[in-house]
Amino acid sequence: MLTPERLLETLRHELRGTVRDDPGTRALYAADGSNYRAVPDLVVVPADADDLAAAVALTAAAGAPVVLRGGGTSMAGNAIGGVVVDASRHVNRILDIDPVGRTAVVEPGVVLTDLLAAVKPYGLAFGADPSSGSRATLGGMIANNACGAHSVAWGTTADNLRSLDLIAANGTLLTVDASADRAVAAARPGSEGELHRALQSFADRHELLIRRRFGQFSRQISGYALHRLVGDYNVAGLLSGSEGGLAATLRATVRLVELPKARVLCVLGFADSISSADCVPVVLRHAPLTMESINDELVHRLPTEVRDAAVHAGLPDGKAWLLVEIGGDDPATAAARAGAMLEELQDSGATGALVTDPRAQAVLWRCRTDAAGLATRRADGAEAWGGWEDAAVPPERLGAYLRGLDELLGRHGLSGASYGHFGEGCMHLRIDFDLLSSRGIATYREFVEQAADLVVGLGGSVSGEHGDGRARSELLAKMYGADGVALFAELKRIWDPATVMNPGMIVDPPPLDAAIRHDGPAKDRRLPTIFGYPDDGHDFAQAQRRCVGIGKCRQTSGSVMCPSYQVTREEKHSTRGRAHLLWEMLQGDLITDGWRSTEVRDGLDLCLSCKGCLSDCPVNVDMATYKAEFTHHHYAGRPWARPMSHWSMGWLPLWSRIASRAPTVANRLAGLPVAKRLGGIAPERDVPSFAAQSFTDWFTSRKPPSAGGRRVVLWPDTLTNFFAPEIGRDAVAVLEAAGHEVVLPGKPVCCGLTWISTGQLTTARRVLSRSLATLAPELAAGTPIVGLEPSCTAALRQDGPALIAGNPLAGSLAANTRTFSEVLVESGWQPPRIGGAAFVQPHCHQHAVLGFDADQKVMAAAGIDVELAAPGCCGLAGNFGLERDHYEISKAVGERTLLPAVRSLPATTTVLADGFSCRTQISQGTPRAAEHLARILARELDSRGEERLL
Repeated sequence: MLTPERLLETLRHELRGTVRDDPGTRALYAADGSNYRAVPDLVVVPADADDLAAAVALTAAAGAPVVLRGGGTSMAGNAIGGVVVDASRHVNRILDIDPVGRTAVVEPGVVLTDLLAAVKPYGLAFGADPSSGSRATLGGMIANNACGAHSVAWGTTADNLRSLDLIAANGTLLTVDASADRAVAAARPGSEGELHRALQSFADRHELLIRRRFGQFSRQISGYALHRLVGDYNVAGLLSGSEGGLAATLRATVRLVELPKARVLCVLGFADSISSADCVPVVLRHAPLTMESINDELVHRLPTEVRDAAVHAGLPDGKAWLLVEIGGDDPATAAARAGAMLEELQDSGATGALVTDPRAQAVLWRCRTDAAGLATRRADGAEAWGGWEDAAVPPERLGAYLRGLDELLGRHGLSGASYGHFGEGCMHLRIDFDLLSSRGIATYREFVEQAADLVVGLGGSVSGEHGDGRARSELLAKMYGADGVALFAELKRIWDPATVMNPGMIVDPPPLDAAIRHDGPAKDRRLPTIFGYPDDGHDFAQAQRRCVGIGKCRQTSGSVMCPSYQVTREEKHSTRGRAHLLWEMLQGDLITDGWRSTEVRDGLDLCLSCKGCLSDCPVNVDMATYKAEFTHHHYAGRPWARPMSHWSMGWLPLWSRIASRAPTVANRLAGLPVAKRLGGIAPERDVPSFAAQSFTDWFTSRKPPSAGGRRVVLWPDTLTNFFAPEIGRDAVAVLEAAGHEVVLPGKPVCCGLTWISTGQLTTARRVLSRSLATLAPELAAGTPIVGLEPSCTAALRQDGPALIAGNPLAGSLAANTRTFSEVLVESGWQPPRIGGAAFVQPHCHQHAVLGFDADQKVMAAAGIDVELAAPGCCGLAGNFGLERDHYEISKAVGERTLLPAVRSLPATTTVLADGFSCRTQISQGTPRAAEHLARILARELDSRGEERLL
């Protein structure tokens, strides 16, 4: 076996892709979506499928372990350690779609949602659709035999394979089919024929045992699918679920299913999960497309607006629900079939709702798709983990399983949030195991062993979807017996005699309680921090444990997070990658420099601090806050080491106040190339101009209106005050028209955001504390503080209170802060009728912290026909997009969806964006200019001839 150093040299010489052994890269790939950690020796990112084959062949020939990896979302520890070969980055082409034959040819790195989008115009889909489909790759789905919500109708991944192009451990390239002629396969020349003859001999010798123990029900996913070798000779099906332990997939031909022409969703509410399980056989009689379960613990953890939307969409009363989808040739047929099912369930105690609106269905499905992340935290904030998260039993025994599981949980003093594929007897579960102590890990082992006994006694499978991996391979002897496990070892020797393909998975596994990720130094490091982290026990380490590797941040559409990953597709630019680096910094054996780590600094460099992860990540990872915290400590005591942009843009409030004394001179100087260079600003960027008169100066000099109305404090943020005072003036007009008395703070104030985002937290805290002292009388009186700039308003509501948690006014600041639209809605004001169409880009901080409902209500009341931009960041993101080293990424983020969409708009469509960054990116990247909502409302007041008291 070659040493890692020699293998590194060989791979770098022979491959066109990248091969890395640096601590940062190895740290990124040391964990997946499981409880386990295994640091890889090397990480290979092949350039294409040929490069992937060469990487496997060279690594296997060197005697090194080959670990194929897709999206890295495995919940059982299936894809960590050894030489990790990441196929997701470049080996991800859809090679062919045959709508007539209903097949597609894909490379292993193709993400499921990309395939679904490509075949949807033909009315087709891939039958297996796990909730992780926005980041799960087809190669990973094949390795784990992924199932998903619709497997009750369309089967597992194995059921939807036509053929696989493989490379075996010995370098043999071969194609295996889902239904091959045994004699023809055995007659193939060379090592390929030898392999088929060995497989057929194996199946013939052990046929009786295989028929008795394997393929007993649809979700018997654990172990190798030996039953695929008897009867139909389905070698592709055998490879599906083998966890990369037999061969590596280079290409797959998959079967596509025809989508029903109409679907309805029945939402059934029950008193508890056991009651819902008992109804599963009844529902199955009506041939549902899917039958998914969620419970109230998960629903209560949804964001308030999502939970309210779910109730409005049709979520009935109950503590557990089944989402049952029924298809038909037309809506009437589907509804009639659903009605027949509801009629049969009348005496079951279930409450039901029939949902036909696709938008309402999507809201309800989010309750299920976000479950894996939501379940990682109990309602009281306690941590919950996988490890026993996907066992399955025959559906008719599901109620008995849940009763036994409840008793077992109670015996060990454990609890968990459940959800899952009840139509196939599979339940997912996150349990509040203590994985931070030796005693807790001993309890974990004891529980899992007893739970395995329970499942095996009911004829079930210890894994019903996620595979065995490190979490359950040790339990296979309980499920299949010693003779069954011996068959796995024999089959492994046929394919992989040197045991180099993902060793330890299924065959010769490590103990299930070995290499637990959180049982290490990280858990005991209590680092002094500036932010308080009250939702994480005031513990930065616990905050980093929020990320459990689900990888929703790796999706490339339909989400604000993570803008830089959506452009680069590199793991270190995902929210998960950054969280893993921060955790490894705490662990300290790979990344050894703590707060001074360059690996972490570089990983955080392309974080836009958009806060998209705060709302889009199911466990609310707040990478913007973690970046600010890290940056503060990284440069502590080393002000000379900071980027120049931290001084130029981080101190923007101070420079703006100075510039306002001579704005013409300041604008002339700021636009000089030398000034941009000294300030770390991209030469391609136009520096925004200071206004001739600040908003606060205008407000002080204007004719005071007659006192009256509810008092509000209008927050004069730096951007509005010094760069866009016209927005402040218009906001005053609108607020006064709505019956408010508008006042400004008595002294200069600032939310501190520019210092927060550049990690200058001591200064930010001082600035914000001084502002709070100025606001103290208004806060004591409960006066609303109205923000116009979303990023500053979000800072007042979320960042600021977290930064000065010890200040008694912090809570009042958060509670009193309102957006411009929120205060208009609360006032009950009827805006002028504007009409027309508007394309609206919500600011990322509106999306993540403030919400956008109030804005939509105001625009609807004004008769504006709103088209919301596709979810995503504009790419400028405060100082980020102005910085020299970030310009290209900033533009690439904007060009993903926002800027092309704006360019394509009719001239009559108004472009609205309340965020200064959004407006700047649009004006510098398109021929259009975007406006703040206050401006178009005020303009209509002018057209009606209303006095504006200016």
